[in-house]
Amino acid sequence: MTAPREIAVEVLCVDGCPHCQPVLGGVEALVAQAGVAARVELRRVRSTAEARALRFLGSPTLRVDGRDVEPAAELRTDYGIGCRLYWCHGAASGRPPDALVLRALRAAASRPGGPGHDETSTGRQR
Repeated sequence: MTAPREIAVEVLCVDGCPHCQPVLGGVEALVAQAGVAARVELRRVRSTAEARALRFLGSPTLRVDGRDVEPAAELRTDYGIGCRLYWCHGAASGRPPDALVLRALRAAASRPGGPGHDETSTGRQR
């Protein structure tokens, strides 16, 4: 029997973001709750050019195997340095809802192949 593949989880943040550490800690707890093997990494975004290259929608942005946890994020193009808000039950929050994160973790765990297997070299999803 083979070991489950490790899921790549990225928390992208700008310096000084008050939501970065709480999101990072929350993600680690959600990984344990989902029962998946994951490598959680913090990545600092330092410039507008880097934000555009990374398709960064604001701090914090959470990606699982290269995919934003917010499904509609793929349609957005407002990349840049700034804060990000997530909407849940009609209220804005600086943290993605746990349900979105758990859904993304479980979906990644069910996909065959390695992390980012369905992305092109530019990081855009097909």
